[in-house]
Amino acid sequence: MTTCSSSRNSGSGVTALALILIGAGVFGLRDFAASRRLARMTALPARGLVEKLPGRQTVLVTGATGFVGSRLVAALTGAGHQVIALVRNPAKTELLPPPITLITRLDQLPADTAIDAIVNLAGEPIGNGLWTAAKREKILESRISMTGDIVKLIARLARKPTVLVSGSAVGWYGLWQDQVLTESAKSHACFSHELCDTWEKAARPAAEHGVRVAFLRIGLVLGTDGGLVSRMLTPFEFGLGGPLGSGRQWMSWIERDDLVRLIAHIIAMPDLAGAINATAPIPVTNSTFTQELARRLHRPAVFRIPGALLRRLGGDFANELLLGGQRVLPNKALSNGFVFRHETLRSAFDAIL
Repeated sequence: MTTCSSSRNSGSGVTALALILIGAGVFGLRDFAASRRLARMTALPARGLVEKLPGRQTVLVTGATGFVGSRLVAALTGAGHQVIALVRNPAKTELLPPPITLITRLDQLPADTAIDAIVNLAGEPIGNGLWTAAKREKILESRISMTGDIVKLIARLARKPTVLVSGSAVGWYGLWQDQVLTESAKSHACFSHELCDTWEKAARPAAEHGVRVAFLRIGLVLGTDGGLVSRMLTPFEFGLGGPLGSGRQWMSWIERDDLVRLIAHIIAMPDLAGAINATAPIPVTNSTFTQELARRLHRPAVFRIPGALLRRLGGDFANELLLGGQRVLPNKALSNGFVFRHETLRSAFDAIL
């Protein structure tokens, strides 16, 4: 009996070890493939992205080390503008190119600080975890608190900035299925709308100090070294990509450099205020998005994830971010002379990948 038990234990140990080695191999291949793809996703120099800005501007950027903020800072400093970067985590300052002025709190800025424009992009990420009650509170509080602090800064500055470009998102509109949404569209109630509406309302009091306020309703941002595309690379590298749910939900997207260019355009255009959709002119369905990404990576896109499963696992997070969607058009940007470099998804993927 002892011999048999020992043999079984030995066999189980060998099997467990084999599974561990196989798992390590699979994950190693996954990471190797992703790293190779990311190595080819080299960001182009940020020159020429903010050429609309006249003279030498001083711009305060919150969320300066984020996916969009870091690219904006690089574009501004590269063009010779002065950047004041609010950085909560000093360890991330190496992501920002000099010369910049680093602060960790807005109250570090004296009242005589000369600021021409403020770009407010700071906020707790919404797509990195399920929307528990605690997570929702953190998402809301991070935006309300930072935007409120910006309004307080504006109030005490001796010379007010010309414009505040404050972040928001296409989630403001809620879930509309196929309806085309411009800046004049109404909203449907959901957490995404509550979040964006609260964020925009927190920025509105800046107008009482004579500051032009623009709400940047941002779509899905596509670019190198981060964002949506980098998160999707691993399953697609292994041929495991595919639509989510029906695949008919709309994805309103924008290439990251176009977003940086649009921010500079808004700062430079004195009549641009209020809600501004920051999305490319040609939104696509989730099915088209996955097919186009698979085409560019030379992989299939046949592994559809059932919507019911996503809803069961992710609740409102899945329903609003993955299975819902908005078909948003950038009417204000286009009517005010902004020209997108990447109007089509194919153009954006060819530039990114």
